[in-house]
Amino acid sequence: MDLSYFQAVVLGIVEGLTEFLPVSSTGHLTITEKLLGMQVDDPTVTAYTVIIQMGAIVATFIYFGRKIARLFMAWVKGLRDKEYRSHSDWSLAWAVIVGSLPVGLVGYFGQDYITGPFRSLWVVAGALILWSLVMVYAERRHDALAAAGAQRGENGVTLKDGLIIGLGQCFSLIPGVSRSGATISTALIRGIDRVTATELSFFMAIPALTAGGLFEAYQTRADLANVAMGPMIVGIVVAFIVAYASIAWLLRFVAHNSLMAFVWYRVALGVVLFIALGAGWLSAT
Repeated sequence: MDLSYFQAVVLGIVEGLTEFLPVSSTGHLTITEKLLGMQVDDPTVTAYTVIIQMGAIVATFIYFGRKIARLFMAWVKGLRDKEYRSHSDWSLAWAVIVGSLPVGLVGYFGQDYITGPFRSLWVVAGALILWSLVMVYAERRHDALAAAGAQRGENGVTLKDGLIIGLGQCFSLIPGVSRSGATISTALIRGIDRVTATELSFFMAIPALTAGGLFEAYQTRADLANVAMGPMIVGIVVAFIVAYASIAWLLRFVAHNSLMAFVWYRVALGVVLFIALGAGWLSAT
């Protein structure tokens, strides 16, 4: 695959901008690749899409470095000291660990569908709209619990929360659903406040994206050899810069706003995609 520097920059911007917003980075990358004249179900294109996510992962590590280190130390202390296991950081660390497992298992056993049929723009359009309904329900549930004073912060996150949020994250393997949209919505439904739900989404992204990126790199190492090193590095660096800015913006946004703005955007994009595909202006793959 001949990937130009222009394409690398565009894809890096799209990846960094959408990875942590509840709008589906995979869906937007698929659309962008199609508009750039690329074959979206080409194994090399799929591999490149996963590889540039490494930039977003590094951005998460750097932005949340201190908190990640705090949770890791809490987990280690809890393994050594039984009394420390009552600390909220111990529970939060385990919630992230357990919540990261389901998507890895489903991703491994369902990889043929994820990198094949699910890469269709028909799937992206449908998922954008259908998961928006879940996000609407999550917002209503959040508002009801907030009014009743029944929401929980990071001190109240349990192992069960982590498992259920992790199961919700599995839906993000369908392009168009959005990993952050799946995890944040599930957390809101569980009664977790917006900021904590968003931070949990970031923390669960680290093992999921890292494992997915490394596994995909190994599986498609022959295909990646066809991509020039320059454009690949440019895509990763651009994704890192944009992702870091996106994280900072999203945390400020969700502290005072609902996800409904993203819902309307998702529905509008899904409708436009359906029209474009139905009219023959775009092909599905």
